[in-house]
Amino acid sequence: MLVGDSGVGKTCLLVRFKDGAFLAGTFISTVGIDFRNKVLDVDGMKVKLQIWDTAGQERFRSVTHAYYRDAHALLLLYDVTNKASFDNIQAWLTEIQEYAQHDVVLMLLGNKVDSAQERAVKREDGEKLAKEYGLPFMETSAKTGLNVDLAFTAIAKELKQRSTRAPSEPHFRLHDYVKREGRGASCCTP
Repeated sequence: MLVGDSGVGKTCLLVRFKDGAFLAGTFISTVGIDFRNKVLDVDGMKVKLQIWDTAGQERFRSVTHAYYRDAHALLLLYDVTNKASFDNIQAWLTEIQEYAQHDVVLMLLGNKVDSAQERAVKREDGEKLAKEYGLPFMETSAKTGLNVDLAFTAIAKELKQRSTRAPSEPHFRLHDYVKREGRGASCCTP
């Protein structure tokens, strides 16, 4: 499930991942909730992701709360060109703690890094916040595709590992994977 303030790029990130395209220009905000499916090959196994795109506006919050409890993973986004969207991350985390499963896979994404000249949130600030909450973190761009596939693939690998791992298998480490695979990505271990 994609969560975060309105306008941080949740729908654009999903469209980039699903269709490899960028929704240029202005478009209508998501109303309530929408979803798309994509099948990934994860280490030789087909994994079907059903990705829910939520409305960021406050007036839809009660609708989206109902979906938290069934989510296996949450991608929490802020816009690096919008300080308020970053400042609101803690409120989103409080909501997640209240409504989501305690073992939900959670990743923090700073989106819109292609707009470097308009940056209002430093990478270091995202890294610090992620470390504080023990979250994997990376910066993404729905426009250029930077780290978009990696974010979803990392989540898919974690979910696959949780559902199929034999006790003797080594544990998949989401933080380590993101740190190793990310292009210009950053990750913080708890």
